[in-house]
Amino acid sequence: MTRLWDKGTPLDEQVLHYTAGEDYALDERLVRHDVRASIAHAQMLHAQGLLTHEDFTAIRAALTALADEHARGEWRIELADEDGQTALERRLTERIGAAGARIHLGRSRNDQVLTAIRLYLREAIEALGSGALAVADALEQLAAREQGTALPGYTHQQQAMPSSVPLWAGGFAAELRDDAAGLGEVRRRIDKSPLGSAAGYGTPGLPIDREATRASLGFATVHQPVTAVQLSRGKAEAQLLLEITLLLQDLGRFAADVLLFATFEFGFVTLPEGFSTGSSIMPQKRNPDVFELIRGRSASAQACLAEVLGVCAKLPSGYHRDLQLLKFPLFRAIDLALETLAILPPAIEALQFRREAIRLDPAIHAAEEANRLVVTQGIPFREAYQRVAAKLKG
Repeated sequence: MTRLWDKGTPLDEQVLHYTAGEDYALDERLVRHDVRASIAHAQMLHAQGLLTHEDFTAIRAALTALADEHARGEWRIELADEDGQTALERRLTERIGAAGARIHLGRSRNDQVLTAIRLYLREAIEALGSGALAVADALEQLAAREQGTALPGYTHQQQAMPSSVPLWAGGFAAELRDDAAGLGEVRRRIDKSPLGSAAGYGTPGLPIDREATRASLGFATVHQPVTAVQLSRGKAEAQLLLEITLLLQDLGRFAADVLLFATFEFGFVTLPEGFSTGSSIMPQKRNPDVFELIRGRSASAQACLAEVLGVCAKLPSGYHRDLQLLKFPLFRAIDLALETLAILPPAIEALQFRREAIRLDPAIHAAEEANRLVVTQGIPFREAYQRVAAKLKG
């Protein structure tokens, strides 16, 4: 197997396994993005007189076919390929000959893979944001269904102030909409075209047009200077993982409330059997596993964030193979978040509140009574506070 960097010396199999790791499998999700970027690059080379019309036409047609075939599952990236970039160029060259070998002019795997990742991340951010908004919608629908359902509001796990399902669900919905906005803000770092920065120092001696590939791929700006591209690695990834962590923490806190409300002692809500599992030993048990796993997912996201920050910490400038290790935690956190967001709307729709089981401590209105004394009698709040406290004590 010939790789993009081969110079005739065979690679030790143990070294291949260690250096490729799981990268070849992770690159499966980047194939169509790599194809799109490769076609844009080839089009630019043609416009600059560095690729003939015939070669460009052959490259575009073959890459489009390869992307379609990959989407249909007709080929996969192999360990022997090392990565998705080698897999594509190898198949391209096998299909159209020397024309396929001309596509790598003016680029490196470094800017090639980063371009594909940023194209993928733009889609991932949209999907995550839409998922967060869908959960917010489900919570607002729950609030509308339970418009008249009172709830105690808790501080320090003690009944503190009167609340309601609309107030409770609406608070989470508002924060999820804020999380969606936070996810959108990550795009600023992603929306810079790295293509043409090559291995981090540009393409000396070649009249490439980075603005052309930027426009073709829909990036907001060209990432300048070329030396900044590799210095930026891990920053957009970390920012996205931070936003995912915050999102999953909000979902985890919601799940924690549901789990508490679903206990026998509270009994505020019932969970349908479709969203709970059974016990292997206790016939009566139904376990709220879905909400327990949602509660735990933020820990996984936080670990992914720590891993990405740790990989990039104190790296010198330029490209380093360590950066390959960013993919696994990045993709894992995105997948976990998307799966969690997908399961929540139907789970929320299935929640049923038991109004007859919800009891509010009469003292829960104490703060309201103190406020009323201030308004009606004009006394200082601290005096009103003491009067109500004494009345409750007596």
